[in-house]
Amino acid sequence: MNSFTFNDVHASYNWDECKKAIYNKTATDVERALNTNKATLDDFMALISPAAEPFLEKMAQKSRSITQRRFGKTMQMYIPLYLSNACANACIYCGFNHKNDITRITLNKEQVLEEIKVIKDMGFEHLLLVTGEHPAHCGFDYLKEIIEIVKPHFSLISIEVQPMDAHQYEELSEMGVHTVYVYQETYNQAQYPVYHPRGKKANFEYRLETGDRLGKAGIHKMGLGCLLGLEDWRTDSFFTALHLNYLEKTYWRTKYSLSFPRLRPHVGSFNPNHPINDKELAQLIMAYRIFDPDVDLSLSTRENQIFRDNMMQLGITAMSAGSKTEPGGYAVYNKALEQFEIADARTPEEVSSAIRTQGYEVVWKDWDEGMWGR
Repeated sequence: MNSFTFNDVHASYNWDECKKAIYNKTATDVERALNTNKATLDDFMALISPAAEPFLEKMAQKSRSITQRRFGKTMQMYIPLYLSNACANACIYCGFNHKNDITRITLNKEQVLEEIKVIKDMGFEHLLLVTGEHPAHCGFDYLKEIIEIVKPHFSLISIEVQPMDAHQYEELSEMGVHTVYVYQETYNQAQYPVYHPRGKKANFEYRLETGDRLGKAGIHKMGLGCLLGLEDWRTDSFFTALHLNYLEKTYWRTKYSLSFPRLRPHVGSFNPNHPINDKELAQLIMAYRIFDPDVDLSLSTRENQIFRDNMMQLGITAMSAGSKTEPGGYAVYNKALEQFEIADARTPEEVSSAIRTQGYEVVWKDWDEGMWGR
């Protein structure tokens, strides 16, 4: 791309300097961030810093108030459908790494229909389609075929697949794709090649510009995030906030979502380099809510039941339930094919019951879809 993109913004920030700035924040900085009505990126640094740890209760109160004022007492429900574990990349932290000795499956149309039947019986209206990153086995053409099968059955379709070009995103949007999730994994450009040694995903800049391509394609909503555990979570999360801030100002018609994937056990031997514990993850989620009252915050079944239940009132607006992370996990195949182990194995009924117990309404359909006009 010749025009200005987030690559240019990213290049103007130094990883080590940002990390130092975060860890140098003081209690005074945190109090200032909590007392402002419109948090800045500098305030966000303070809220994710070690200096904010004594202020977690105050952060929780503010995060709860902001969330209920903006979203009400509601929780959006979604479920992922893994279509394929074929992948041409060699990401060292992922169970789908093409070097891993696992059975590779790409669901055909009949198998997808079997999965749809089981998922619909659970009550879901929001479906997230997930694939590995393999252009030949589960690329653009395959995805279009599956969307045609899926869209009569669901009110909202999201995808988490390999990054694509702007014209491809335009076509998918016209077909009915509502949301696209693309995670940078880490914004540390110097370390990025260590985790992504080969495959198309090894192209740091192309992946970094995905949000720009989505914005120019007019996608309704895009999801961002970093993989918590690869690099220092505070610094990576600051760059995620920087990315979100740039996209919201540049593509203001688009809506945004943030997710918080923590590294989970999978096929392979990679262990997190920079683990983030439950207390720190709660701090991060609340910091994002205070920084951006309008962004959707999503928590998947990577996290355990206790943590998810505790975070329902503290900033989260969307949750998955009953998830399987292997192709055909709902009707066709078995756990031997999964991308990672889930931590919250409750059924959708059990999760929705837990949500209602806390006085929240379970939302199976995104009503904004009706206003969107698809």
